[in-house]
Amino acid sequence: MGITILAIANSKPFFIFRLTADQYIKTPSGNYFCKASVRKGILPDILEQLLSARKKAKFDLKNEKDPFKRKVLDGRQLALKLSANSVYGFTGAQVGKLPCLEISQSVTAFGRMMIEMTRQYVEETYTKENGYEHDAKVIYGDTDSVMCKFGVKTVEEAMKLGQHAAEFISTKFVSPIRLEFEKVYFPYLLINKKRYAGLYWTNPRGHDKMDCKGIETVRRDNSPLVAHLINTCLQLLLIDRNPQGAIEHAQQTISDLLCNRIDISQLVITKELTKTDEEYAGKQAHVELANRMQKRDPGSAPKLGDRVPYVIIAAAKGTAAYLKSEDPIYVLENNIPIDTQYYLENQLSKPLLRIFEPILGEKKAEATLLKGEHTRTKTVVMSKIGGLAAFTKKKSTCIGCKTPLDSDAAVCKHCKPRESELYQKEISQMQALEEKFSRLWTQCQRCQGSLHEDVLCTNRDCLIFYMRKKIQKDLLTQDKLLSRFGDISW
Repeated sequence: MGITILAIANSKPFFIFRLTADQYIKTPSGNYFCKASVRKGILPDILEQLLSARKKAKFDLKNEKDPFKRKVLDGRQLALKLSANSVYGFTGAQVGKLPCLEISQSVTAFGRMMIEMTRQYVEETYTKENGYEHDAKVIYGDTDSVMCKFGVKTVEEAMKLGQHAAEFISTKFVSPIRLEFEKVYFPYLLINKKRYAGLYWTNPRGHDKMDCKGIETVRRDNSPLVAHLINTCLQLLLIDRNPQGAIEHAQQTISDLLCNRIDISQLVITKELTKTDEEYAGKQAHVELANRMQKRDPGSAPKLGDRVPYVIIAAAKGTAAYLKSEDPIYVLENNIPIDTQYYLENQLSKPLLRIFEPILGEKKAEATLLKGEHTRTKTVVMSKIGGLAAFTKKKSTCIGCKTPLDSDAAVCKHCKPRESELYQKEISQMQALEEKFSRLWTQCQRCQGSLHEDVLCTNRDCLIFYMRKKIQKDLLTQDKLLSRFGDISW
């Protein structure tokens, strides 16, 4: 489905100035403002200067070739845009420098009225009766834009109709307000209000990017696994046009999660410690963890203003989530099992269903993604700490057939003929881990700006930090396993 976006380029507030009937207007919100012919306001002058300066910056940006100057010009036009947008904001703030609710109410009301006018003109003008192939329909309207479905087959046709519609409807608005063609989305996935995704086209020769709004791809209070999974599924759906591939990828990711094959760096959730324990209304996972870390080691515990990274660990059934939060490094060091069911139900399920329900239907999406063969196999990790851990004794097992051994030898008597083969296999695994650790170490050295110094980074917001710690632990475990073979003589 191709969607054409038409957006209001700028808007101008009006001021109250009571005169004769032909010298003022009544806004849709019921407020009165005098016309510019009587007296021009201060804010319109400010806005016109800001908007003309932004228009010039965008024109210069379009013609500039130097990458550095392009970044400067892009920053300038964004700053001017923010300044112009803030005019509406400070008139709507009851506490501030220039509060005037009548202006903000009128701007909102005019915006709503113009969106309704745009919908009416589009649906009345672009119809089969007027010689067009399809009846146009406005399927979504936001603060300052509308999304129109013209029903055409190509992006180029949609762009031409969008540009024509923008020029035609702009003649119906008071100057300097105008409607401008912005972009085409094709294909387009509309989930619900303020949640949609699609390929962003400004040129019919190829799409610019995949654009997502309101979808869990950037939020830090979700684990990175959510962003990666949703992003990959959207790429398969929108770019590759492969719905079955997207379903299979989601199922495989869920299977990997339940079988403990997902790296811990993908499961870390971070939240900022903004208040003290007493100031929070309810129990919070990151606050409870900060308190436990304070008791363990006050020197390294998170302070007010820090972001607290945590993972949700397995616990007894019915345990509250805030009691299951734990420091990822502590989890790695003590081999504590992750609560994979929590991540499936509270992190992955809702974002996945939001994307797949418009495609598969509500019941089928849940049955296909969250139930079935891929959810039946689970791997449970044995923790080194806990109530039962103190009463257990770990026995070595044969590397070949996993038979429990009375000694710390590498293999049992039945696998003795294969000892050389098993040793070479474990050496290959060791080399793979060393190579991976070297790549991560080099990446951290590049990040800190030197390839000749030790890595001192302790940034717990960084995924590489946890991956490096995990590989270090795996290398130690693999080294202990190889030592069970003893001195190898060839």
